[in-house]
Amino acid sequence: MGLFGSLHCAVMCGPIMLGMPFQKKSFLQSSLQLLLYQFGRILVYTLLGIGVGALGSSIKIFSNQKTLSLTIGIVLVVFTVLQFSTIYQHRFSKIQNKLLNPISKLMPKVFKLKLWGLFAGMLNGLIPCGMVYLALATALNTGNVNSGGMFMLLFGLGTTPLMMMISMGGIYLKKYIRFNTQQLIPWFMLFIGILFILRSADLGIPFLSPKMTGSFGQASQCR
Repeated sequence: MGLFGSLHCAVMCGPIMLGMPFQKKSFLQSSLQLLLYQFGRILVYTLLGIGVGALGSSIKIFSNQKTLSLTIGIVLVVFTVLQFSTIYQHRFSKIQNKLLNPISKLMPKVFKLKLWGLFAGMLNGLIPCGMVYLALATALNTGNVNSGGMFMLLFGLGTTPLMMMISMGGIYLKKYIRFNTQQLIPWFMLFIGILFILRSADLGIPFLSPKMTGSFGQASQCR
């Protein structure tokens, strides 16, 4: 998900990275700040994954993995349908802008710090993003603190190669990518939502809808 979603991240966050003062330092200092930036971003993703994993674990106390998967799948499908509504898109954009304003005000202040790359990356990890929301929904479905944190860690690592290429190569992707990557998010969300619903159906299809046996907290043996 991180690797395929990195194209969206590159187009949306690429201009932010290109506007950062990497070029004002020496190559060694710029490389250090770039690595700190990626570390800060992935750290926030991991912490968010741990948080939603803990939430999923709490929900499983009152239900089970199938119910959790079915619920998240339905929510994602409904969320996808709503995104095709103009009224919903307008309201959602207003909420995103309100969440983004505090981050935008903090970013210039962060650049004055010695380890600005770390804190800028952490702020970037908090930027409202449909791809991150989808990853967090998947981490929530794990219903486990460790699995949720590990999923978001791997998601962050998957987005890193292309983000690093943008910073080091100075490529402004919107000049070369003619389609709107934002339009891909609803379809990706719909696919994941349907996959979660299928996983809760116990159809016995490996990987797609495996047969779940045993109860929560007990080990089961596959034969």
